[in-house]
Amino acid sequence: MSMNSFGHLFRVTTWGESHGPALGATVDGCPPNVPLDAGMLQHWLDMRKPGQNKYTTQRQEADEVEILSGVFEGKTTGTPIQLMIRNTDQRSKDYSDIMEKFRPGHADITYWQKYGIRDYRGGGRSSARETAARVAAGGVAREAIKALVPNLQITGCMVQMGPHKVNRDNWDWEQIARNPFWTPDAQAASDWADYLDSLRKSGNSVGAVVEVVARNAPAGLGAPVYGKIDTDIAAAMMSINAVKGVEIGAGFGAAELTGEDNADEIYMGNNGPTFSSNHAGGILGGISTGQDIVCRFAVKPTSSILKTRKTITKSGEQAEIITKGRHDPCVGIRAVPVGEAMMACVILDHLLLHRGLIGENQGAIG
Repeated sequence: MSMNSFGHLFRVTTWGESHGPALGATVDGCPPNVPLDAGMLQHWLDMRKPGQNKYTTQRQEADEVEILSGVFEGKTTGTPIQLMIRNTDQRSKDYSDIMEKFRPGHADITYWQKYGIRDYRGGGRSSARETAARVAAGGVAREAIKALVPNLQITGCMVQMGPHKVNRDNWDWEQIARNPFWTPDAQAASDWADYLDSLRKSGNSVGAVVEVVARNAPAGLGAPVYGKIDTDIAAAMMSINAVKGVEIGAGFGAAELTGEDNADEIYMGNNGPTFSSNHAGGILGGISTGQDIVCRFAVKPTSSILKTRKTITKSGEQAEIITKGRHDPCVGIRAVPVGEAMMACVILDHLLLHRGLIGENQGAIG
């Protein structure tokens, strides 16, 4: 199985399985002399780890990250950084009943069709557990970004659960860390609690939409045609397990707008260009404008549910399946820090590409 790496200059390779002894990431291309220790990465992993409340899987993992290489005396050396997270609460027996069956909506069947072998214990590489390695790598990217662009902030949140959307009039960045759904709308958090509790008790699951915003990103990141920063952001988000759609800025909503409405009018401010709106999501022609970079992605419902579904076996026989074990009723909740991590990796990668190719922005305005 190839294709386990992403990035250009800042390159991440993840490894490991849901029910193996450990998983992790090899991070290559991080600049030297960036302050880094395991505690800096642990903060982000603690946001993603399972078992924190009744709305996520009850698998209990500390998700403690170990830095095995690439750091000396508290700073990166510029050599590959090896990160490892040990699995400590596997219950592989929970999956013995589905050894011969394919879960509908799951990668079980396609992994088998392609490779002729699959790790049925939690899904192996197709498990959401794989994303812990991405969050660790994203933590490295955040520290490097902090050294290069100190004011840049990357924040993710849930803006929709099932059919229920946030009220953007209630948007409060401070609310995101105050509720189990990472949502900026306190009223939505209250409503979603009852809604998800009912689904969870019935053994069902539901999808979600996550929004990730990079504030104070500089203008000039990305390149035309094949090096667009929105291309890389979309690919990064789409690579997250269970993601089925990605949009930048107004996204699919732009199809409902006229050219007059969609155009973000430009004015000259005291510190450079300003815009009347941000339908573009901070990116024009694949290059960042200096506005907030805004991305949203849709996460499908968890495929492993306590509902009987029709399926087939590896031998082609018709069967029924019900998935036991511990699963997220809405995996979109824990996708928020994963989306942040992927945004951080892409932005750092483009910061390094920009620095290597251009140095400072060439086109002065005013």
